[in-house]
Amino acid sequence: MAANTQDWQTLAKAKLDSINESIPQAWRVASLPSNEEQRDVTGDFIRQYLSPDEVGMTEASATTIVERVSSGQWTAEAVTKAFCHRASLAHQLVPDAFITSKYPSTNLLKTNCLHETFFDAAIQDAKRLDEYRAKHKQPVGPLHGLPVSLKDQYHVKGVETTMGYVGWIGTFEGKKGTGKEKVFESELVKELRDLGAVLYCKTSVPQALMTGETINHIIGYTWNPKNRNLSAGGSSGGEGALIGLRGSPVGFGTDIGGSIRAPAAFNGLYGLRPSSGRLPYQGVADPIHGQNSILPVVGPLADSVGTLRLVVKSLLSREPWLHDPLVHEIPWRDDHSKVPRDPPSSFAVLRHDGAVSLHPPVRRAIETVVKRLEKHGHKIIEWDPPSHQRGYDICMTSFTYDNGADIQSALELSGEPMSQQIAPVFGGDPSRKPLKNATFIAANNIAKHEYQKEYMEYWNSTAELTGTGKPVDVVIAPFAPFSAARPGKYIYYAYAMIVNALDYTACTLPVTTADKNIDVVDPSFEPMSEMDAAIMAGSHIEPRPNNLASLARRSLSPAPGPENILDAWERKASKAPFQKLHQNDITKRTYAKHCT
Repeated sequence: MAANTQDWQTLAKAKLDSINESIPQAWRVASLPSNEEQRDVTGDFIRQYLSPDEVGMTEASATTIVERVSSGQWTAEAVTKAFCHRASLAHQLVPDAFITSKYPSTNLLKTNCLHETFFDAAIQDAKRLDEYRAKHKQPVGPLHGLPVSLKDQYHVKGVETTMGYVGWIGTFEGKKGTGKEKVFESELVKELRDLGAVLYCKTSVPQALMTGETINHIIGYTWNPKNRNLSAGGSSGGEGALIGLRGSPVGFGTDIGGSIRAPAAFNGLYGLRPSSGRLPYQGVADPIHGQNSILPVVGPLADSVGTLRLVVKSLLSREPWLHDPLVHEIPWRDDHSKVPRDPPSSFAVLRHDGAVSLHPPVRRAIETVVKRLEKHGHKIIEWDPPSHQRGYDICMTSFTYDNGADIQSALELSGEPMSQQIAPVFGGDPSRKPLKNATFIAANNIAKHEYQKEYMEYWNSTAELTGTGKPVDVVIAPFAPFSAARPGKYIYYAYAMIVNALDYTACTLPVTTADKNIDVVDPSFEPMSEMDAAIMAGSHIEPRPNNLASLARRSLSPAPGPENILDAWERKASKAPFQKLHQNDITKRTYAKHCT
């Protein structure tokens, strides 16, 4: 039976207080300037609370951390403590007015991006790594001593997984007495531990995950540390905010509709969404578990492509296909990182999806990258693929096979209301909606396969346009029509979801920052639809990251992968306005996405 309203509020407050109290007193920030006084709390602002050694450790690359801990120059314990401290600060630097007004007990500790902390356990794990290295004169594995944060969808021993549901507090995925509570671990978690990583916190997610903003009734809204008036994205929003503040060198999210790429794009990070079957999803909590038409995937977020490469290559070295039956037996392919310098690569560019226009900073970022690539001799063609609306509709149909019943049953455990971000899709009485039977689901799967085939053949047809005799290597396209969204304004997902419908690999890449002095709406703009008008009406230009993201066509064959394209960009377009790129591996040709 569902609890009454007061019961869920009491339960949520107790959980919130436990998160707050897990922050050591010495690391608490007594007061903060308002959002208007200090919008950006990254960089020098957060550094003021840290020692020089802590700044050096927490701002080092993941590869540097592993090298220095493995060599004994740094200890895993010292690095872990530094990241625990910085994560604690990050949790406090983007306050939520809703939480501080609703729960006065939190006034001295503003909450934001953490759902679970297990700092003491992490420090003990780090000490064991130091002892191992001292005894054996070698590291445990390729991630020896590297702190890794996790979205609160992964199960970790000793702590809960709420996935943003109040009703999951004190349970295992909403059930009590399973014997798995605070004991069971997701397969990815086990692999990371075996590789030598140090796990120390789990980050905030939206209620039920299925939205591009991060908000729940436990911690409130997760704000963007680069601009505290904007969203950190979702559903891996806590990861985006934490890594954006360097409270973590790398973290793992999941993606079924843009949930890795949105936080990466909104926070100026790199986020990798692999094709399904590359990394282990076994044992991860899921809001629409059993829906297999559009599969969720595991992927990392970080501040460099080199870090993405390090963690993915390390995970594949563990042969995860031996423990997750859905992982394909494809090891990391070093030969795919060796790209010939000539001839130049061919790129396509998507400037409009036929439904919603791009905000000025998004258009500028795309044109900036296109001009730079052209300067370096690369071929650019226009991208005019099959309707992206069809791909979006296939995704949304898949997500609502049960008419929202699974999500609503989780909310009924506590009686908490559904958030406004997911209510338009998953709200209403499921029993009053048309039944989605096996025939209906089969028809949607057929539509998906036909769409994937049509898109594939369109891609292949570009061989006639590139001048290389091969299809385009990369497509430059928006992740979303806007930069980091304001609360309640992330209302258009078609640019993002096309990747999930096609099951292509995607990687967001930082490009530039929105500038109100440059990014001005064209006065001659005429909307194509009410949605187009609504999106452009929200184009308030404020400082926020602009990103480029690369995505790859799905392939299990030894064909060129995105690591080739990233290597090509590193060699041939090293002066481009995005950060220096390294290699990364997943599948076939790259479909590059630009996001702001």
